[in-house]
Amino acid sequence: MLVTGMCVFGILFFIPAPYGRHNRKGWGPGIENKTAWVIMEAFPPVVFVIFFFMGTWKTGLMPNIFLGIWLIHYLYRAFLFPFLLRGKRTMPLSILLFGIIFNTVNAYTQGKYLFFLSPGNAKYSVDWILKPQFIIGAAFFFTGFFIHVSSDSITRNLREPGESEYKIPKGGMYNFISCPNYLGEIIQWTGWALLTWSLPGLLFAFWTVANLLPRAQSNHKWYKNTFNDYPRNRKAIFPFLF
Repeated sequence: MLVTGMCVFGILFFIPAPYGRHNRKGWGPGIENKTAWVIMEAFPPVVFVIFFFMGTWKTGLMPNIFLGIWLIHYLYRAFLFPFLLRGKRTMPLSILLFGIIFNTVNAYTQGKYLFFLSPGNAKYSVDWILKPQFIIGAAFFFTGFFIHVSSDSITRNLREPGESEYKIPKGGMYNFISCPNYLGEIIQWTGWALLTWSLPGLLFAFWTVANLLPRAQSNHKWYKNTFNDYPRNRKAIFPFLF
């Protein structure tokens, strides 16, 4: 996952992933956007729940907290976010398949570690919830989730029902950066890495950056090229920095 993530990070700076505003021909047949998002994002909660119930460590406070935190994100991404999308777009089948593969492997990695391979009560005892890394990580996760969801709401409400054209988003973190929803996800999964204090969690955080950082740069460039009045003081993803 580390080696593949490094390759993806480099490639995406030169070849933007062909979905959303960067959708283009040559990447296979298209799948209706809402359907594609549901299929792609349903794999992580399903796989994670399977590992939870099949695992050797599922009783007590901490495994249920990890499960709940995971599901907070993915139930939103799989079963709420897609149905709030407006417009009729498609996602290339190749991107859908890549997303399914990554989501399945990642959920396998996280679930296998937490519910089969982790030290269980030896590491994640009841007092883990009071550890600094858990407290800071949880604060990061829920802060990132709020930024992520609120930014989705801003972009969604830019369009009236039936509209599909892109507009300049304003308000919230959009006053500072072009892609606050991506920043929210990076903060979320950095928090997950901290609160689980695990190598799989760190790999997920790295993959999130490897995927979303170059995507944010591509989106930022697209905004500036598309809208002559786009705010020039905005950065791509990190306020005042990048």
